Amino acid sequence: MQISVVIPLLNEEQSLTELYNWIAKVMRSNSFSHEIIFIDDGSTDNSWKTIEALVNNDKAVKGIKFNRNYGKSQALHAGFLRAQGDVIITMDADLQDNPEEIPELYQLIKEKGYDLVSGWKKKRYDSVISKNIPSKIFNAAARKTSGVKLHDFNCGLKAYRKEVIKNIDVYGEMHRYIPVLAKNAGYSKITEKEVKHQARKFGKTKFGAERFLNGFLDLISIWFLSKFGRRPMHLFGALGVLMFMFGFISAGWIGISKLYKLYHGLPNVLVTSNPWFYIALAVMIIGSQLFLAGFLGELILRSKREKERYLINKTTPNL
Repeated sequence: MQISVVIPLLNEEQSLTELYNWIAKVMRSNSFSHEIIFIDDGSTDNSWKTIEALVNNDKAVKGIKFNRNYGKSQALHAGFLRAQGDVIITMDADLQDNPEEIPELYQLIKEKGYDLVSGWKKKRYDSVISKNIPSKIFNAAARKTSGVKLHDFNCGLKAYRKEVIKNIDVYGEMHRYIPVLAKNAGYSKITEKEVKHQARKFGKTKFGAERFLNGFLDLISIWFLSKFGRRPMHLFGALGVLMFMFGFISAGWIGISKLYKLYHGLPNVLVTSNPWFYIALAVMIIGSQLFLAGFLGELILRSKREKERYLINKTTPNL
């Protein structure tokens, strides 16, 4: 199979049939062997019924329904596990991504040899204040921190070589950082393609301003995990040892000074009256805690077990 189109969705019943027809037209005109996987992330409208109707008319359509809303990353994870195409295309279900981009994205993967191609919505039809400006700031921070030179990390329209999505773990809200996860996994052939952005036709966006705060927090997390995720002792242990040694030496200096002054009959104060004693003691305690955090992190890393992060309510019979 040449292409798997993976589409996470939440309450998009109005757009699904039109999106399917558009994708199917592109696939037929290019003679692509394909599958279209819809992941219903806990919709409360008739999205699942629409998916079932599409499956009955076209066996290339497949569906997964979550028990409740778990988030876009979990939906992509479920779709990636089941995708069979040589090239996996992800897109949003709100008709803002243009399926006409699929053939060129496919060629960039298969003919140009890229591992991942990310869409770049250079011209957007979103609110300038609430989405465009925060998005530019967010993307600039992501480029600087990750070293991946993309203009639009959060674009839902992306193409992947099959082995990439089978070897990265999309969790939490890390869907916007899949290019960074791919780079950290050793897939360095990453590029971007300018794509058309459509104005939203139905409904309203599912993402509010809080996604940018969450995005920055996730960016810090992924930076930390990429640097120290497999060796937490290197960070916490090193900081703990440095702080403990600083506190220990400071306490030792206070004690030696006290003994020196007593021996030479110089005026002195009680050790417990010296504020530096408490500072040194606090630094030693914090250092010990950091060292223990690193040690516990190593134990957890070596004993962790995979567990389900979402519950699938049902799948279509052809999946």
